Order: sequence, then structure tokens, then C-alpha cells
Amino acid sequence: MIVVGLTGGIGAGKSTVAKFFSELGIPIYVADIEAKRLMRTSRTVKAKLIIEFGEEAFIGNEINRSYLAEIIFNDTRKLAAINAIVHPSVRNSFKRWIRKQNSPYVIQENAILFENNTFYNFDYIITVTAPIEEKIARVIARDNVKRSQVIARIKNQIPDEEKIKKSNFVIENIDLISTKKSTQEIHKKILELIRTVSEK
Repeated sequence: MIVVGLTGGIGAGKSTVAKFFSELGIPIYVADIEAKRLMRTSRTVKAKLIIEFGEEAFIGNEINRSYLAEIIFNDTRKLAAINAIVHPSVRNSFKRWIRKQNSPYVIQENAILFENNTFYNFDYIITVTAPIEEKIARVIARDNVKRSQVIARIKNQIPDEEKIKKSNFVIENIDLISTKKSTQEIHKKILELIRTVSEK
């Protein structure tokens, strides 16, 4: 099974691109959604988070997202700590998910493939980009947060220029028509690469 990583900075539009790939019949695993599910449902993950961040990390059985975000996006050590707690469980979940799929390739949407140094686990990497001001505007509108909060999150991510150097494909997500066309072209290229490898 060919495994493709779909990544990009906050506000770049990864979910939009993932939706276009899904429309082409490609299974999509969204690491962020699975991470949140595991934080709620895994006793081991939850216990470790409480040890690291205190009881305030949860409100009942729900993640206290604003509390955790305020900590991890202003402290790189705490960001690394939460990744170390959650991502091994996500990785195992992804492996189980792959075994259930039946398609030429699958995609994992993951914002921090490069930040958590797991990009080498993928056969191909697609990075989604957008102009910085466009990213900021999208996140402010989506999350109802301040500009300073968005910038703090961006600073915790590897710059697009570095991600692009390590990627096989790049989609600049400015308008939906062009983004959908780019997605379709990359889909065809990946299928062709898979055919070429299988014929050898």
C-alpha cells in the first residue's frame, strides 16, 4: 500500500485538498481528528496528559482545547511533550486503519509531518501552501481567535520553504478551481508512479 502524507501550515487548506482527494475515491486519515479522539478515549493518553498539564487539561471527559492551546503554542517544550504523548498512539491507529483499506494509495492528513519528524514514513509528501496573510485571515475566521494567536501558532511550524524542499508535490491553495485541478493532476501522477513501480 502506497502511503501519502498531506501536510501544510495552519490555514493553508489541507482539509480542502483532502476533500478533493476523497472525491477521487482516495481514503483519507485525518491525524488531528484521531489525536483528539484518542485524547478523549485512551486511558493511557489521558493519564499522561493530566500528569503533564494538570487536571485542567480536561473538562469532564472533553479536552480543554483553549487551555492546552494557550500552553503549547507559547512553549515549544510543552508542544513537544504533547506530541510525544499523543503521536505514538496515532501512529498505531493509522497502521490499523491502513490494513482495512483497499485502494491504490491512502492519504494521511497531518499538519506536523515535518515537525514531528515522521515524514520519512511516507512514500510521497504533498505540501499545501498559501500566502501568509491568507492563512491568517482563514484561521481568524475559522477559529475566532486573535491575529497574535495565529502568528504564535505559525511560528511553531516549520516554514513552507523548508517543507517544499522535502516534498514530492506542492499545491498552492489560493482559489478552489485551481486547487481542485492541481489535486486531480497530482492524483494522476501518483497513479502513474504506482503503475511504473509495479511494472518493474
